[in-house]
Amino acid sequence: MDSLKALIFDVQGSTTDFRSTVAEAARAIAAARAQTVDWGCFVDDWRRKYRVTLDAVLAGSETWKPVDRVYRIALDEVIEKYGVGFLTFDERERINTAWQRIAPWPDSVDGLLRLKRRFKLVTLSNADVSAVINISKHGSLPWDAIFAAEMVGTFKPDPRTYKMALRYLGVSAGEAMMVACHKYDLYAARDLGLKTAFVTRPLEFGPDGEVDTTFEDSFDINARDFIDLAAQLDC
Repeated sequence: MDSLKALIFDVQGSTTDFRSTVAEAARAIAAARAQTVDWGCFVDDWRRKYRVTLDAVLAGSETWKPVDRVYRIALDEVIEKYGVGFLTFDERERINTAWQRIAPWPDSVDGLLRLKRRFKLVTLSNADVSAVINISKHGSLPWDAIFAAEMVGTFKPDPRTYKMALRYLGVSAGEAMMVACHKYDLYAARDLGLKTAFVTRPLEFGPDGEVDTTFEDSFDINARDFIDLAAQLDC
């Protein structure tokens, strides 16, 4: 790893706890009007709908649109599914912006600060640049720079996203490492010659969620969290 100069991080899920933060915000907004709703499942379904749109863009069947807009359209659909159509326009807007205040995982800030002593740290998110800025400021995430797929008008795992990050970092693929809990992200980066670090996030979809946490020899590093990653990189 002597040639490694930069670490490129996924944000939603890998660095931050999307589910818990947004579920609690939605629960607080709906309050006593929806006591039987499982807000964790609500958020899971919301994210699945969001991913469907991203995949349609990658397949060429839909045109690119800002992620904030993708989430907002999907929100109305999931609201109807869960029978909470009584939510006002303002309340829906508040739920839709809650994902821009998602909290870091407990190890994230400490791990990033350790890694920053030795490496350049940047994001590569499917979220919009403005959203990643909001998430990062809210969670005190110590990035050196914020990159997002929006900057090339597509979404990960389109190869253009990783190439863009390398270009702005001024490093070769072999001098950078993609860090994520989503394996599709790592496979795409690896195919372009980047090093890869798989970080498990077993609670990404809640205590009963199905999450792939299996270590793979094909990744350069397999880590339990960012602090473990820092230790393995001698930080």
